[in-house]
Amino acid sequence: MIDWFISAAHAAAAEGGGHHGAGGFDPMHQFAINRYVHLKLFGYDASFTNSSLWMVMGTGLVLAFLIYSMREGRLVPTRMQSVSELTYEFVANMVRQNAGNGGMPYFPVIFTIFVYVLAMNLLGMIPLPGLGNFTVTSHIIITFALAAFIFIGVTLIGFYKHGFKFLKLFVPSGVPLILLPLIVVIEIISYFTRPLSLSVRLFANMMAGHTMLAVFGSFVVGLGILGGWLPFAFMVVLMGLEILIAFLQAYVFAVLTCIYLSDALHPGH
Repeated sequence: MIDWFISAAHAAAAEGGGHHGAGGFDPMHQFAINRYVHLKLFGYDASFTNSSLWMVMGTGLVLAFLIYSMREGRLVPTRMQSVSELTYEFVANMVRQNAGNGGMPYFPVIFTIFVYVLAMNLLGMIPLPGLGNFTVTSHIIITFALAAFIFIGVTLIGFYKHGFKFLKLFVPSGVPLILLPLIVVIEIISYFTRPLSLSVRLFANMMAGHTMLAVFGSFVVGLGILGGWLPFAFMVVLMGLEILIAFLQAYVFAVLTCIYLSDALHPGH
């Protein structure tokens, strides 16, 4: 991964008049959407892009790993089976702790969200020959679509379970009557901004980290052998931090989903 950022920076610098003025290096170019198969459906652009390709690869890798690791279901698990079982238990405990046992019927959805976001975060840090690397979760449209799906889903669950009593979520108990109108407005605004905060948190962290790696890769190239060791050392540390953030952001995304689900299941609490 570090080699790719350095090589990309070197190639961009070698172009001379590339993307932006002298030197031509653009750290944002790694987020560009490239169409592989141009397709129009009912007047809408439904082209198969590099984003589509990485999502398909990520989904395929997760499915292949889970199916292959659990194919025998041994009583004494193999290493791969242990990873699958630990992931399962990790997410199951997360659901129980944040949404209660009533949230377990929705465990498959939360497990899918967790492993999908984690796979997209990690896969975006692995460069592939001829393709480079691409982080799907660094695009706000992807993270917002996931957040909107969660928001709409938990809202429908809330109304399905409780009817209009679900609106008690916006009326906290024990609030003085004189402050109630203000608190209700704040609660409503807070509720409807959930998709925005959930999506921006993931998107911003992924984009910022990869941009910093690309920038420091350009420093390594620009300073050369004599002066490039310091930014290279910083890139090694930053890469470790990015791997940690990839796990952390998937965890935060799943935990907040559980909390939102808990609000839908227990609106009066």
